[in-house]
Amino acid sequence: QVQLVESGGGLVQPGGSLRLSCAASRSIFSINVMGWYRQAPGKQRELVATITSDGRTDYADSVKGRFTFSRDNAKNTVYLQMNSLKPEDTAVYYCNARTYSSSYPGGYDYWGQGTQVTVSS
Repeated sequence: QVQLVESGGGLVQPGGSLRLSCAASRSIFSINVMGWYRQAPGKQRELVATITSDGRTDYADSVKGRFTFSRDNAKNTVYLQMNSLKPEDTAVYYCNARTYSSSYPGGYDYWGQGTQVTVSS
């Protein structure tokens, strides 16, 4: 069981920056994959970025070069640094943790409650 709590969202002007945080209720060292997803009004939830337990990252094409996903295992926290923000980045951002086990070989997902990011002048 993992509880995830996001923070750091808010209102920012185009071109600005925000850093989202996601604090886990237990050690993230053994969590196979953590991710950030987002959902804009009227749209499906989409993957923004992932980070594996060994630190490998992957990004959606729309955020490559602008967003950076990092993890601090000592603090059980992951971060999404978002730079050069655009109005189309406006969405609720959700933290995700996926674990694999013999009970859930296809993976089991945990979700945070989400944090609103609004990019507007």
